[in-house]
Amino acid sequence: MPQRHLDRLTPIDASFLHQEGAHSHMHVGGLTLAEGPPPAMEEFLEQIRLRLHLVPRYRHKLAFTALDSGRPVWIDDPSFSLEFHVRHTALPTPGTWVQLQSLAARIFSQQLDRSKPLWEMWLIEGLEDDRFALITKTHHALIDGIAGVDLATVLFDLSREPPPIKHSGRPWQPHSEPGTVELVAAGLRGALRAGIALAEGTVDVLTHPDHAFAQAREAAEGIGEIVWAGLNPAPETALNVPIGPHRRFVGIAAQLEDFKAVKNAFGGTVNDVVLAVVAGALRTFLISRGGHTEGVELRALVPVSVRGEGEHHTMGNRIVVMRGPLPVYIADPVQRLRFVSQAMDGLKESKQALGAEVIAGVQNFAPPTILAQASRLNFSTRLFNLLVTN
Repeated sequence: MPQRHLDRLTPIDASFLHQEGAHSHMHVGGLTLAEGPPPAMEEFLEQIRLRLHLVPRYRHKLAFTALDSGRPVWIDDPSFSLEFHVRHTALPTPGTWVQLQSLAARIFSQQLDRSKPLWEMWLIEGLEDDRFALITKTHHALIDGIAGVDLATVLFDLSREPPPIKHSGRPWQPHSEPGTVELVAAGLRGALRAGIALAEGTVDVLTHPDHAFAQAREAAEGIGEIVWAGLNPAPETALNVPIGPHRRFVGIAAQLEDFKAVKNAFGGTVNDVVLAVVAGALRTFLISRGGHTEGVELRALVPVSVRGEGEHHTMGNRIVVMRGPLPVYIADPVQRLRFVSQAMDGLKESKQALGAEVIAGVQNFAPPTILAQASRLNFSTRLFNLLVTN
């Protein structure tokens, strides 16, 4: 059996564990509609089983190091059962879109079991118009949105004649669970690697002081912009109140071509158009609830991928967050778009994203308790009203 390798979670990945609570479940997911009859469940399971060696993290679970000496590590789940993670259900007749949304809401309201690999997939039959659906649910500690797209291309194929699957040549054999001594050693190795990285950074400063000074100045400016954003909390709205664990799921259909047409006509990016549309919807929502919008600018937490070209098909998170404006006080949609576009251009030119990367890097050296507090502060709802992601 090959030698065991314990993968330690990065600070960003671990932060999604720290942010999770009884009423805030940190999983992400998707709902996919497919035309035609659903596959037989055994066939569906077999197609996934044949590809699992391409996504080994799907067979890994969390192990927490003894005495919390470091961030958790990923280990093989010796009792892994594909049938536990891939589930099968059906909608009652007539299988409407509203019924499917209600089912999705119930599935996403349930927390993932941390004693097992942190993902689920649901095959849903009984949709009207001869369709079926897939619901995927994966903890954010395991995957970010860009990596999720990559995993979908591994598990599923869009071509009519998919290429043959490359097999490893031997069936999967899980390692036994590590003992206390091995987990402590994993934590110590992680701390040692962090210390080596810090020492290498010190050497780089000594050998290239001008370059290091320029980087430090940009990093300080970025952190300063994040601190300034934190000193200016998001406005209080009906959206930011204590909530329970239950969720509603509502999908609105839109065509990407329409967003591109607006962008081409009035400038900006597709993301700017998305933010402007969301701001308009929130304006309508607040007015319908008797809220005021005059002079109100809500704040959106906008995740930005910093995954490089060479980092596709890799697991974990490579994201930073920016806080974008949602000017609900602007009634005219074109003016609203121009405001959002100009503001987002300013954020991109600012050092806010760089500052977030610096903070994420510093967390490599933070004890778990400090890491947890920093993570909760960074995602405090005092700093934003809602999350908007494309």
